[in-house]
Amino acid sequence: MSDRKLTIEYNDRIVRQFLIATLIWGAVGMLVGVLIASQLNFFKLNFSLPWLTFGRLRPLHTNAVIFAFVGNMMFGGVYYSTQRLVKARLASDFLSNLHFWGWQAIIVAAAITLPLGLTRGKEYAELIWPINIAVAVIWVVFAVNFFWTLAKRNEPSLYVAIWFYIATIITVAMLYIVNHLSIPTSLTHSYPVFAGVQDALVQWWYGHNAVAFFLTTPILGIMYYFVPKAAERPVYSYRLSVIHFWSLVFIYIWAGPHHLLNTALPNWLQMLGMTFSLMLWAPSWGGMLNGLLTLRGAWHKLRTDPVLKFFAAAVTFYGMSTFEGPLLSIKSVNALGHYTDWIIGHVHAGALGWNGFMAAGMVYWLLPRLWNKPLHSTSLANLHFWIGTVGILLYVAAMWTSGITQGLMLNATTENGTVLAYPNFLDTLNTIRPMMLMRVVGGGLYLTGWILLAYNFIRTVSGAQAVDGTVEVFVEDHPEQKPLGLFGTFLNPPVVFTGLGLVFACSWLFGGAALQILGITGTALCVILAFVHYQAKNSGWGEWYDRLLVNIAPFTVLVFIAVVIGGLIQIIPTVIMNRASNVEDRIEIPYTPLELAGRDIYVREGCYNCHSQMIRTLVSDVLRYGDYSRLGESIYDHPYQWGSKRTGPDLAREGGKYPNSWHFNHMENPRSMSIGSNMPNYPWLYQNKTDVAALTSKINVLRKLGVPYPEWSADDIAAQVATQSKTIADDLKASQAYVAQDREIVALIAYLQKLGKSQPVTPTVASAKAAKP
Repeated sequence: MSDRKLTIEYNDRIVRQFLIATLIWGAVGMLVGVLIASQLNFFKLNFSLPWLTFGRLRPLHTNAVIFAFVGNMMFGGVYYSTQRLVKARLASDFLSNLHFWGWQAIIVAAAITLPLGLTRGKEYAELIWPINIAVAVIWVVFAVNFFWTLAKRNEPSLYVAIWFYIATIITVAMLYIVNHLSIPTSLTHSYPVFAGVQDALVQWWYGHNAVAFFLTTPILGIMYYFVPKAAERPVYSYRLSVIHFWSLVFIYIWAGPHHLLNTALPNWLQMLGMTFSLMLWAPSWGGMLNGLLTLRGAWHKLRTDPVLKFFAAAVTFYGMSTFEGPLLSIKSVNALGHYTDWIIGHVHAGALGWNGFMAAGMVYWLLPRLWNKPLHSTSLANLHFWIGTVGILLYVAAMWTSGITQGLMLNATTENGTVLAYPNFLDTLNTIRPMMLMRVVGGGLYLTGWILLAYNFIRTVSGAQAVDGTVEVFVEDHPEQKPLGLFGTFLNPPVVFTGLGLVFACSWLFGGAALQILGITGTALCVILAFVHYQAKNSGWGEWYDRLLVNIAPFTVLVFIAVVIGGLIQIIPTVIMNRASNVEDRIEIPYTPLELAGRDIYVREGCYNCHSQMIRTLVSDVLRYGDYSRLGESIYDHPYQWGSKRTGPDLAREGGKYPNSWHFNHMENPRSMSIGSNMPNYPWLYQNKTDVAALTSKINVLRKLGVPYPEWSADDIAAQVATQSKTIADDLKASQAYVAQDREIVALIAYLQKLGKSQPVTPTVASAKAAKP
């Protein structure tokens, strides 16, 4: 066997491209964020224009920050570190370029369609179906390029950062595809295949784990590469990184239901989400400590090195956010914080404190290396750090104060819990206005810091010569292969003990009394035996894991199994059991064609960003909004509209609460009916005609999805629309409110007046017989 020396030139051009895109889209996302935060304080900044309203721009902000800003940063960091960790150039320059330009095209398409109101109406999943297909294609391009590069590697073992990248690629693909399953009704519109509680569960299985596997795991991989590089210190604990990785990717996927606590979601799912969320404290803080303790012996460098400042602060924000997340998943705490600005503060501590500071630190570290020129100004970088830190602290503190104040006021009661202390929702809104303004100040400071980075970036690369890194490696002509195979992958002590422990734990969680006893006994026994075996055969476990790290396919399969189990256990029973045929108590009445058109207008305008449609099983919610929401009351809603934030009141039982004229005047000028409201005006609803022609295709699709619509013809649908819209227009006319019956405002009023209308479930004959003694 002979070795040959090989010089490899890395493809750093693609890294530079992703860094530039990170800079641009970061500024865009933050600028839109500052604008919509200002709109909450000054409603006139909506400019009475449809494409500039809060409801349409908020999804643009979230998608820009997540997929454009953090996405480009993540791709750049992954491509830079992977090449050096495996000592191989990216497998395909063509795929790299296709990945970059395809991702930018997707971002531009999102930036155009979202302000136009083309949306699926689901948080972090608003993009219309053609763009979703493009996202899936480009993600596959990324995956092929990544795994192809691993197959060509000249470093046999996979470093810890690569583990997190593999988990990201596999899990994001699974999450994105399942949550975006839709049936198109046109080139720009579709309905998700899930509805009501099913859609809510799948959405937050995706939404929570998009945070986990798009904003967390890849950035942890970047942390494990760049922090040791910047500190010039090895990772604090390799063993801790192993525990951190496997526990995180397994536990995270179960925690999504904590976004739906105290709702109509079945209680077993709520308890499951809360339990696993609390378990997340351990692996999350294990990772944080591993990152911070890597800086041992390098803390003195923080005084002068802005890169380490950003990395240390980012990891600290990661620890803070991952402490706060499980805290908010406790039912009693969630009852206070959910639907309030506390959640907004929590999200931004992660997105700007963790992701944003990791991005800044990475950019500052890479700039001199990718352009072979010293950073233009270390002083400006330090200034950026302090301005950004003050900005995010002001932001988070304002949102904590605002959210807790709002939660306390909305939940406050008097007269032994029988009367609301603050019955007018706007009382809370006006109380928190100073904190909402402070958020604008904090966000503005953070944006200013990013602009300083952009200036520093431009000055550094001006006149600089871009360079690609190189490395010399010795390549074996016939490297020895040691495949694990099926037996080596699955039939070994670590996997067997883990699998048996999981089976017993599920029996403990979901079984009856006998199974619970068996489950807890078996779980404890598995833990004890695994510990004893590990102590006796320590080297055996380590040798198996070392072999696993040189076999990509078995490692990837085990990662996939670890992340798919939680989703299957949550989603399959919900899809099978929570159907219209199994609903108890009451069930939703399908929307008339006009009401369906109004609902699509409601979704288009992004009303779910400020209004929920879910009355929780809390005394204050019931006193304020009416009887708590039942599972069957949204069983035909594609998509569900339970919401996650209440800038305005809940609308689950809005129907019949006010006359048609109230809604007419409220949508034209909210302050005419609700003094102090920060809701924008919607003048275009009085000018645009309702798209009746599209209803035939929409109703046909909904019928396929299980909504009990008859076989209506286009003429039948048009006749029903005309009859109901005329009734509403005539009623408005009687109240001195004049509008043509074919306008969108009429359809929206029809939908709003339908909210909360349901019918009692009629027991089947079989059920009645079964109930007899």
